[in-house]
Amino acid sequence: MATIVTEEEEMVHNGEHLPILSASAKRMRIDKLLAAPLPTYTGSVPGSWLWTHVAFWMCRRVSSVQFRTTSSTSVTPLTVDGAGAMCCGWHTNGLMDPLGIFLNHPKQFVVGARHDLVTRPLLGWWTRRLAVQPVVRKAELLRGGCSEEEASHLNGRSLLALSNGIAHGFGCVLFPEGTSHDKSHMIRFKTGPIRTVLAAAALAKANDLPLPHLIPVGLHFRRREHFRTDQFIEFGNPIVLNDDMVPDEMVQAVASGGWEEPPEAIVHEIRDRLQAVLPHQTPDTATWAEHRALHLIAHVEARREGQPLKTWEDEVLAARRLRDNWPGRSEDFPPRPIEGDRIKMASEAAELLDRRGLDGRDLNADGTGLRRARLSHAPVALVHTTLFLCLFPLALTSLGLQILLGRLLGDSTDEGLDARTSYQFLAAFFGSMLIWPFVAAMWTAGAWVNRVALLDIVSLPTMWAGSTLADSVPFLLAVYVGCFPLFWLSGKSFAWAWDVWVDGRKAWRRRTFNREDRTRLEAMIGRL
Repeated sequence: MATIVTEEEEMVHNGEHLPILSASAKRMRIDKLLAAPLPTYTGSVPGSWLWTHVAFWMCRRVSSVQFRTTSSTSVTPLTVDGAGAMCCGWHTNGLMDPLGIFLNHPKQFVVGARHDLVTRPLLGWWTRRLAVQPVVRKAELLRGGCSEEEASHLNGRSLLALSNGIAHGFGCVLFPEGTSHDKSHMIRFKTGPIRTVLAAAALAKANDLPLPHLIPVGLHFRRREHFRTDQFIEFGNPIVLNDDMVPDEMVQAVASGGWEEPPEAIVHEIRDRLQAVLPHQTPDTATWAEHRALHLIAHVEARREGQPLKTWEDEVLAARRLRDNWPGRSEDFPPRPIEGDRIKMASEAAELLDRRGLDGRDLNADGTGLRRARLSHAPVALVHTTLFLCLFPLALTSLGLQILLGRLLGDSTDEGLDARTSYQFLAAFFGSMLIWPFVAAMWTAGAWVNRVALLDIVSLPTMWAGSTLADSVPFLLAVYVGCFPLFWLSGKSFAWAWDVWVDGRKAWRRRTFNREDRTRLEAMIGRL
């Protein structure tokens, strides 16, 4: 029988409140989940070669529009060959978290995901082609989504499939927190990723393959719920496994297709090692207000030293150094609030800026007040705006429905801000596949009707279009195929124009900043 948690009992498992489940997460079809295809390990990808490469090619195109800047770093070189890699990060931005890792690590990945990502319309079709393995979380089990036997069978099957992939040299992403959340620090670590990588080590040991390693990954978004935000992905120093961590009983069990739980002491040892380093690669502050305060101080100090923070990556690392070296800061998990007049003053100043959509980047060169608009950016802004206006009819027809759908779904989801950009991403991804072919056909039909005028504009003879529909097939095919790169370019031009709009809006807000608040802000910054 399924174990059901009532609304009154909602909260507590191991001393923590269970995460709120979306309507989609509550719908569980065990028969369909068990029918999900298993990965294969003999090829270069665990799923369909064709659809995997198509999916990731499209993901890169959409990500280049969704994010204004992207950067990544690695403490040690990331390689395609060799031992498998389990990547673990904190989880605050839905699908954007694993996607950032997938697109910045050279390996192909075996993927485990929340069960409903395998059964949803459209998305489920893709995830099955990519051999995504469904996982039932503790919250879904305790709320009666399925029986303990069903969850145990499904999760055991999925974790063994993921372990096999890691053992054979693929990458994998699992989040030790077990759920996406909106806190400014990590929450209690679960053991699923550790047990999975240990099972992978046992399989590797049984097949004389190199033992996998575990990579802590920092995922940083300037404002995770914003379109065209900045992202920075950092791959930390790997946690290396050794033979002593994998008992012979476990090797024999997984080699025969079974599942043997790794020793609890070893699981906890590796979990504790991960918990000791991974929070360092996150904001790791008591509140988001404290996080914004540290970033503001980092900007002020950098400007006064004549070395302004030019990138999001620079800003993250500077704020981290400030946080780690703060006098009297504790190393508790989760972190306690930083104390002192300086952090209180910085928090007040940062909140004064944040309420107007501003931050440390809006300070002047010496870090004493707000800066003026940079006229040197005007030529590029003019070019981007002009390009968007020229391509506006294409952008409106090819992107209008996607933008509307992404906005509606992102703003109405019951999964919180951490799912907002995920829905916008999915609207762009699937919209390109489902909407663009029809829009391209519409533009092709319009080009046929107006072919004489169109060819006259580009100074080509009308014979190129043919006199009959049959004669016009090459012309129509060229127009139809040519629509797709133009649609993508119109999307890029929309993103650039959006940047111009955001930058212009911030310049206006700096200029119209309330005089009394400006004086107060300058006084607080001066005392930092």
